[in-house]
Amino acid sequence: MAITSANQLELLQTAEAVAREKMIDPELVIEAMEESLARAAKSRYGSEMDIRVKIDRKTGKATFTRVRTVVEDDELENHQAQLTVEQAKQYLDDPKVGDTIVDEVPPVEMGRIAAQSAKQVILQKVREAERDRQYEEFKDRVGTIVNGVVKREEYGNVIVDVGVGEAILRRNEKIGRESYRPNDRIRAYVKDVRREQRGPQIFLSRTAPEFMAELFKMEVPEIYDGIIEIKAVARDPGSRAKIAVISYDSSIDPVGACVGMRGSRVQAVVNELQGEKIDIIPWNEDAPTFLVNALQPAEVTKVVLDEDAGKIEVVVPDDQLSLAIGRRGQNVRLASQLTGLDIDILTEAEESQRRQAEFEERTKLFMDTLDLDEFFAQLLVAEGFSSLEEVAYVDLDELLVIDGIDEDTAKELQARARDYLDEQNRKALERARELGADDSLIGFDGLTPQMLEALAEEGIKTLEDFATCADWELAGGWTTVNGERVKDEGILEKFDVSLEEAQNLVMTARVQLGWVDPADLEAKEGEEEGEEAEPETEAETEAGA
Repeated sequence: MAITSANQLELLQTAEAVAREKMIDPELVIEAMEESLARAAKSRYGSEMDIRVKIDRKTGKATFTRVRTVVEDDELENHQAQLTVEQAKQYLDDPKVGDTIVDEVPPVEMGRIAAQSAKQVILQKVREAERDRQYEEFKDRVGTIVNGVVKREEYGNVIVDVGVGEAILRRNEKIGRESYRPNDRIRAYVKDVRREQRGPQIFLSRTAPEFMAELFKMEVPEIYDGIIEIKAVARDPGSRAKIAVISYDSSIDPVGACVGMRGSRVQAVVNELQGEKIDIIPWNEDAPTFLVNALQPAEVTKVVLDEDAGKIEVVVPDDQLSLAIGRRGQNVRLASQLTGLDIDILTEAEESQRRQAEFEERTKLFMDTLDLDEFFAQLLVAEGFSSLEEVAYVDLDELLVIDGIDEDTAKELQARARDYLDEQNRKALERARELGADDSLIGFDGLTPQMLEALAEEGIKTLEDFATCADWELAGGWTTVNGERVKDEGILEKFDVSLEEAQNLVMTARVQLGWVDPADLEAKEGEEEGEEAEPETEAETEAGA
């Protein structure tokens, strides 16, 4: 096939037709044609030559040119595509390194093999352009809902035609045991779009919590307008879900708006989710209040929050326990996902037993250490005293308010408590020294004798050892493993050392050892304070505006 005037216009017509069919830019098709023609010309004139082809966008005429570049004498490697400055003088008056010499060459006669090769180049370029178009179109649709038509099912995965390409709904992203047949219409959430070698991969989901949130956005105009916001969603796909909402307009009830007239809005979402039961819950900034709402329909009598551990303890009436936990733990599990807290549920009877056990334990502590009778020890516990330190160092007036305790008795109680604590401190310090605790650690401010003993038992015997500790090693913490929070026990955790206190102790030790410059530490703290203050400044600016 020669590129002659008879088929020059056919190039442009073919490019236009392919571009229209594949919905891509005609310029990309013409560039692919130029590349394929250049390859065919190289096979005719020699692969070492730099042959380039330019197709006129108006007439379709293909111009073949040979390009040679001027290089230094010692850089001359390819005599077909390069020439020296001296050689270039016969073509240019004043050649310089980097100049190019362009000569037009006759069009090539394309044989069957060359034509087939050219066709493959064009098809490859067209496929790449088509994939780029699909990726560009769908990459911005992540997080939205798309409608499609089922094409086929492969090993439990559903292949969906979404208009410009195919998407995949994996087996674990389907609700329950739902199945589809070819040509069924399907609605799903675009979870991810990846550019891969075989083309863009569009991954759909019907089990993602975001799918439910997007469905509510479509059904509830107030959510779409931003008057109501979905703060959290937790799902057991196909069975039950909880969704927390808040209204920024005091005149609009967020729960009522999501339910709709006679439940019409929520029912539309339920039908799409194969009958999944949905609890719509008012969101609250106060974690305990929000949790009480999240555990509906169960009633809650008491909530105790441990923010450091990210745990919350809930007390419910005895007859409400099964309702709070739910079938197979579903209700409490969804409430935990919704609030982001680990939830322990106790009945009133269990909580009462635990309180009684704590009361007896503290009573026995005071009886054994202060040489008190049971009645007197119970008086102290009933007044809220839980440790010897509280008795030893509390203001005398707080002991005098207890019935039956006069000033002399109060002073005697404090003296006994201090004597006992001093003796315990002496024994702990002796034990720490026996274990090899160094004076550098013993003299460090902020560590009690009991802490020194605990550290020495763990092999931390010098100030250098202590300075290498991480704050969580001392204070303890929580690690998420396979989606579950696992407790890390801290060496000083039983002494109620917080993470911040542990960090301050370790940094102080490092400063004393000269490992950290105090000036750098102050500068870093100043930067952190500045970063924390910045949002407040923006808020003040907005308020002022």
